[in-house]
Amino acid sequence: MKILIIEDEKELNRMLGDYLENLGYKTIRKFDGLGIHDILEHEHPDLIILDVMLPGIDGLDLLRGIRRQSDVLVIMLTAKSTEQDILIGLELGADDYVSKPFSMKELAARIRTVTRRKFRNDSAAKINYADFEADEEKRSLKKNGQSVHLTTVQFDILLAMLKNPGRVFSRMQLLQAFQDTVFEGYERTIDVHIKNIRKIIGTHEGRHYIETVRGIGYKLREADEL
Repeated sequence: MKILIIEDEKELNRMLGDYLENLGYKTIRKFDGLGIHDILEHEHPDLIILDVMLPGIDGLDLLRGIRRQSDVLVIMLTAKSTEQDILIGLELGADDYVSKPFSMKELAARIRTVTRRKFRNDSAAKINYADFEADEEKRSLKKNGQSVHLTTVQFDILLAMLKNPGRVFSRMQLLQAFQDTVFEGYERTIDVHIKNIRKIIGTHEGRHYIETVRGIGYKLREADEL
């Protein structure tokens, strides 16, 4: 597995690269966002570790460009004081984030989590609901026969709901749908993911497929409720 590290702090970049290579990963190390699109095209990394604060180009702007070109897994590195950057990054399609300072073991756990959920195909099935067909093995979604692009996290959240129309999910339950280990402070990001999913999948005759259940969480409307 190939990991692209984009981190301008040279010592941290070195430590990340050395640690991940000791775990068996291949790394590409960059200190800025220059030439990233060529790397995506020619090196095909499986995952990017992206610092939000970069010289020359903002990490969030770089993420926008990455998402226009690729659905590669992206884990953001961000300072704890920049919560707004975290939420914006998730809206732009980041798969996960790690707040600085962090332990290398925590980062390794996050990497294992996002890669497992992207490549797993356990209990694979095709699910039909209203205008949608989801293929769990191919991890694809179609609406009225047209492909719908979702990030890995978005797909897992929607898949849990597609399997249980009408069921009310708490935010914690939706978090557990795509993350094996629940990390403190992550639960609030579910609202951002739901907002993004709603935007991507659209509506049915003006009604959102996903309904907010006040004080609890969210549910996918049953087909006869649309």
